[in-house]
Amino acid sequence: MRGSLRILLRVSAYGAVAILAGCVTDAGTSRSGSWLIDQRPDRITGTPVSGAFTRVWGATNSTDSAIRHASLQLTCFEKRPIAKIAFAFRIGSDRNTSLGYRFDDKPGRDAVESRVLFGNRVIVIEDAAALQQFIDDLRGSTRLYVRIRSLNAGVSSVEFNVAGAEPAIEAAYADCPLSPPPARRTT
Repeated sequence: MRGSLRILLRVSAYGAVAILAGCVTDAGTSRSGSWLIDQRPDRITGTPVSGAFTRVWGATNSTDSAIRHASLQLTCFEKRPIAKIAFAFRIGSDRNTSLGYRFDDKPGRDAVESRVLFGNRVIVIEDAAALQQFIDDLRGSTRLYVRIRSLNAGVSSVEFNVAGAEPAIEAAYADCPLSPPPARRTT
């Protein structure tokens, strides 16, 4: 009996250590607000793979009453900057889906140049001008409301806490900088 109790206590202690270890940020990752910034090296190339993401509970779709997770990721993909919004449900197809968003009290953006990826759960902003506008709007913002309208998947929406985004932006696009904004003419 005593040996069984000792084993049970040891197993419980190891389990607690494993659970607490999951709460510690890995080397190469850091946080800024709700953003997780990942700069761990790629296991193939050895170079840092910069990126940042935030995840939220509360994504909804008009064709399904369930509430689910969604994530926003800023990263480089094949040396090009992108913003990726992923849902736990289908949001539509590339041919019949429209992305709109609004940061805080800034003007909303509708019919944003974007595309839905295969699987119909992820939408990306990769067009240089559209991404630059998105990032310019993100700077200094605390909330992002996203709305996606689709003929075949209804209306999907989610609100992200994006406070603390500046370090996330800088880290995510360190290896594939965004284009500088166009120079303003002075008259």
